[in-house]
Amino acid sequence: MRAAVITISTSRAAGEGDDEGGDRLASFAEGLGAELAGREVIPDKRDLIAGRLRHWIDVEGCELVLTTGGTGVAPTDVTPEATREVVDREVPGIGEAMRVASREHTSNWMLSRATAGTRGSALIVNFPGSPRSISQTGEAMAAAIPHALALLAGKHPH
Repeated sequence: MRAAVITISTSRAAGEGDDEGGDRLASFAEGLGAELAGREVIPDKRDLIAGRLRHWIDVEGCELVLTTGGTGVAPTDVTPEATREVVDREVPGIGEAMRVASREHTSNWMLSRATAGTRGSALIVNFPGSPRSISQTGEAMAAAIPHALALLAGKHPH
């Protein structure tokens, strides 16, 4: 499976700080057995986010696109809206699982608007921006994501 990682952060896109979230997501994808097709850091701009999601799936042929950042409640947090614009179907259980996994680690778990959805036979998952949260929520989804990709590819009858 081919995967892409997109870090969505205006400050990181401007060169401020290291992309620790992108590093964690890349490691997570590789741990799932994915070939990393690419990584990028882009600012919190809804049209740009939607365009890059389309690019990695429609042009680069990625079956999995993982994003980090832009899932909170700040006015600039627009990753879920951009994702909903691109997906054919939402997968609400993934966002719910992330919030459940975060609950024991932060009292602000309910502020996450992380979402996921499918575009054709690809899966898009919006992770939180915190590198620590990526590890915590990734653990909760490590088995479900490959299963979802197999279902999308028609490899598992159900």
